Amino acid sequence: MSFLSRVMVLKSKAHFSAGGRGHSADQSARFEGSRKRKAAQAKNRVGLLIAGFAVFYCVIGGRLTQYGMAQPETTSSILPADRSLASRPDIVDRNGEVLATDIRTVSLFAEPHKIVDTDEVIEKLSTVLPDLDAKSTYAKLKSASHFQWLRRQLTPKQQGQILALGIPGIGFRPEKRRFYPGGSTASHIVGYVNIDNRGVAGMERYIDTQGLADLASVGMTSDQPLEPVKLSIDLRVQAIVHEVVVDSLKKYNSIAGGAVVIDVHTGEILGMASAPDFDPNDPAAGGEEGWLNRMSNGTFEMGSTFKSFTIAMGLDSGKMGLQSTFDARFPIRIGGFTIKDFHGKGRVLSVPEIFQYSSNIGTAKIADMVGIDNHKEFLTKLGLLSRMKTELPEVAMPSQPREWKKINSVTISFGHGVSTTPLQTAVAGTALVNGGKYIPPTFLPRTRDEADAIATQVLKPTTSKDMRFLFDWNGINGSGRNARVAGFDVGGKTGTADKVVHGRYVHDKNFNAFLAAFPMDNPQYVVLSFSDEPKTDKGNGAALAAMSAAPMVKEIISRSAPILGVKPKFGNDGSALLVSY
Repeated sequence: MSFLSRVMVLKSKAHFSAGGRGHSADQSARFEGSRKRKAAQAKNRVGLLIAGFAVFYCVIGGRLTQYGMAQPETTSSILPADRSLASRPDIVDRNGEVLATDIRTVSLFAEPHKIVDTDEVIEKLSTVLPDLDAKSTYAKLKSASHFQWLRRQLTPKQQGQILALGIPGIGFRPEKRRFYPGGSTASHIVGYVNIDNRGVAGMERYIDTQGLADLASVGMTSDQPLEPVKLSIDLRVQAIVHEVVVDSLKKYNSIAGGAVVIDVHTGEILGMASAPDFDPNDPAAGGEEGWLNRMSNGTFEMGSTFKSFTIAMGLDSGKMGLQSTFDARFPIRIGGFTIKDFHGKGRVLSVPEIFQYSSNIGTAKIADMVGIDNHKEFLTKLGLLSRMKTELPEVAMPSQPREWKKINSVTISFGHGVSTTPLQTAVAGTALVNGGKYIPPTFLPRTRDEADAIATQVLKPTTSKDMRFLFDWNGINGSGRNARVAGFDVGGKTGTADKVVHGRYVHDKNFNAFLAAFPMDNPQYVVLSFSDEPKTDKGNGAALAAMSAAPMVKEIISRSAPILGVKPKFGNDGSALLVSY
């Protein structure tokens, strides 16, 4: 090949190489530009999505803020349907007899925005509900709300009559209503519920405090039947106690009365009543006087029943025995006061005689012998100076002097200067006769083993034995004779306390009580009764506990002892039986 031909070939190759490299660079540039455009578009799309979500959540947040700041709509305490129909457990006595149960009912409501003629609605409803408050009903029907209760818990007859009226904007809501078959028989124990079926007093309130109210508040209750709550009450005994207490108001023309029956070995309350009382089916009709449970929520100076505790204190201290004597010939003058005996014997008295004749002088000397601090400590051990612990919510706090001086100890020894509840006095009385054990009272079933596990030994067994003798002695020879029941060996101590009026003791108003136990050879039950301001036929208010409180105990024991399974004994050794031919 010539030199020229070779040069042409090389130039041709050089031209081809140069043309290829330029085309490749152009393609690369175009690809890079496309990629940048796509990346920019993706960024724009993500930005739009972020902006969209931001706007969306801002709208939701704004609406939530608006709802949170808006005024709640008035709905007259409307409850969700499941809460309105939520069941409460039945309350039954120790034998399964129903004391409280739920029944289905309906309540009347209105939707004001659907009411056409308010006056016509009120006029029609008044034909079925004559006691309907026209003024308040008119205000409800004219309100801006969408729901208003008009009448809760109608009868089936009322519901049918209102349905027949055909009123637009009126409806019915199913609910449950609490029903108490026994009425007022155990009202202060069982208690009652409010219009929304929530416990207000008594064991109804106790059930709510045990978790039922908390479950209802979070919507975890249902309309399914619940396990019944069994009480320690024996409905048969309860009916007797209630009847005797209610009758005592008329019999003795008293302003109030009460009684309780307690198992001394378990602390179970078998029956307890306070009058005036109320019907839990219509608690408003009872008024404040009926609502007050004077047995556990009323405090009184218990009078000479406290001498039982003073003498037990002296015996338990070891500083005296049943054979000890005290000079009761002269009144005691202390702190400007004169302490004397109501029926003084004017001589030296033995301990049984101090108990039998209810000597203020002898009792005061026993308290002085034991000492102020020991006196206060002893009453505290018996639960007489502190708030009683039991299931019943209505329990009052006893009152006592801020500072115990000698005059206080002396007067407290015979039941003046300390106010406590009758139920506490009865519970303390069980320790005097059951071997010296203090057992907290209960309204729920409790076995003897369970009671022994929580019992506190507060007296020596020998002291309890001596007190059983004194109770029996006074039942045979003293003021307890009016409580004796043939075959059941009843013993106890009366207490007639002058009441305080305007800061002064008055002699024409008494609080009479009787603390008793039976049978005294082996006490099983303590019974305490009281009559507040009983009056004689002359109306002078001078009736004594032996004439009012003691007969109440006699009637309660004579009627309930066979129910409680206590076998009567007759004859000096208890071996004789009554035989009917």
